[in-house]
Amino acid sequence: MISITTVNKIEEKLKHLPSRPGVYLFKDNSGRIIYIGKAKVLRNRVRSYFQSSRSVDLKVVRMISRISDFEIIITDSEVEALILEANLVKQHRPRYNINLKDDKSYPYIRITNEAFPRIFPTRKIVKDGSKYFGPYTDVLSMKRLLNSAKKIFPIRACNLSLNDETIRQGKYRVCLNYHINKCLGPCEGHVSSADYHKMIESVENFIRGKSSKVVELLKDRMQKLAEERRFEVAANVRDQLESIEAFQNRQKIIDPAFAERDIVATALNRSDSCCVVFRMREGKIVGRQHFYMSGTAEEDLMSVTIAFVKQYYLKVDEIPDEIILPVSLGDECDSIRSWLTQKATRSVRLTVPKKGIKANILKMCRNNARLLLKELEIQKQQRWSKSKTLSALQKDLHLESTPNHIEAFDISNLQGKEAVASMVCFIDGKPKKSAYRRYKIRVKETPDDFAMMHEVVFRRFNRLVKGKQPLPDLILIDGGKGQLSAALAALNRLEVDNQPVAALAKRFDEVFVPGHSAPQNIRKDSPGLVLLQQIRDESHRFAIDFHRQRRNKSALVSELDTIPGIGEKRKKMLIKHFGSVENLKSAAPEDIKKVKGFAKIAQNVWEHLHDKKG
Repeated sequence: MISITTVNKIEEKLKHLPSRPGVYLFKDNSGRIIYIGKAKVLRNRVRSYFQSSRSVDLKVVRMISRISDFEIIITDSEVEALILEANLVKQHRPRYNINLKDDKSYPYIRITNEAFPRIFPTRKIVKDGSKYFGPYTDVLSMKRLLNSAKKIFPIRACNLSLNDETIRQGKYRVCLNYHINKCLGPCEGHVSSADYHKMIESVENFIRGKSSKVVELLKDRMQKLAEERRFEVAANVRDQLESIEAFQNRQKIIDPAFAERDIVATALNRSDSCCVVFRMREGKIVGRQHFYMSGTAEEDLMSVTIAFVKQYYLKVDEIPDEIILPVSLGDECDSIRSWLTQKATRSVRLTVPKKGIKANILKMCRNNARLLLKELEIQKQQRWSKSKTLSALQKDLHLESTPNHIEAFDISNLQGKEAVASMVCFIDGKPKKSAYRRYKIRVKETPDDFAMMHEVVFRRFNRLVKGKQPLPDLILIDGGKGQLSAALAALNRLEVDNQPVAALAKRFDEVFVPGHSAPQNIRKDSPGLVLLQQIRDESHRFAIDFHRQRRNKSALVSELDTIPGIGEKRKKMLIKHFGSVENLKSAAPEDIKKVKGFAKIAQNVWEHLHDKKG
């Protein structure tokens, strides 16, 4: 509830609002920005939020109830206000704004700002004058585009720092790429910086999808080279032209008008939205990008589209001649058009087609947006299903909290020999393999599973307690009441209290918990029990794999002990080189000779392993 003091402070500020364009920032009682908006007239726009006659919008009502203060930033024009608003929304990501979901992980294609630029994918933007194309939400398509560019154009692949001084000093030498016509050899001065930049200009146009412009430039260059009788270089340009034409033939012409257009489509459901951009250049679709938006609950198609257009075109460098939209941008249309025109330094059209080719392309784009939104919904359902499974497990075992972090232990041995243990970790119902652990059992080698379980649980939790690391929400022991008692004894020894523990017996899949002699009455089709079975099976697999490795090494050492002249050092070398007794036995004497120090005794080793001697 907003205090009287806060109300008075806001009312006082409202009286002094200027009749100027600008941006307003609403804040809650902790000073956090919860909404950012722009206005043609700040006085009218900001005051409208606090008028009783305002139309009822639940989202706006909730926001207003949390406003404790606001700030304004005056600009010279509505376009400047729009740009500032988009930048501030991207920076602060306020709760009540529609936000483009974080896209920092999407890669860009970078053309470096150097005398001889390099071209490569990157996820980090460095403001050093380099050019960036993207972001690419379809990484595979970006890689294909980049590979095609590198096949067609002899772009240098090295990371050398090239400039006039290093070239003049002869610091570097050309590599194989130069000799196979994959590089122009700038490191030895075989191409000038000006000529190299002309090629990079063609690469830029190619990446933008303007292949026809590249063809035109290359044809002019080939003609000039032929006139200068530089036939070998002209032949290389001809090969580039042929490669581009082959690339063009793989692309389907959709729009015979050959216009430069972006097609934007938006799909909404109750809680999420997806915006898709098809980039059309020279009548062909050269790329597709999709983005999910947050904060779109209770928002309409126009609001989401407006927010997307602002945030998307804020960060892209290339603005097309025309942007096809699924809906009119209403009162914001003129300011957005002016902003895009200013950014592109030429007129930009915003179109909402009703029929014809443009409408058909927009329909295709909209279908893509709906499909992608459906995929997001399925992913959420799958995550919800995991959450439901964990809730069922919590109910089955009568746990106080959801077992999001589960660690399971299993013992593997053969009559006490080469005994090992495994610990597997599941987070939110999924295996976290980086947290898996293996243990060599140290207790006396007798088939005592209880002592072994006591040891491994003690070692694991002793490390967690000493390191002050968080304990799991649930420990799962592979075994029955005996193994469960051994694990509890280890925890008591460490004074670990209130740690949820359960044991899953192999026979009948019975579940035992502390304080109950009889197994828990859990339905066999319970999703919680199914999850316990999956975790138990994974810990068993992990333990058996480790035990098998130990057994193989042990067998290998035992057999090597019978060979004269093979000491501990040489045994370790053979174990390291071949890995197992089966691999060593299947090796020929020539293979054994390759191990350092075995050239003279390889035949002897082979004969002993195959009973060919004595």
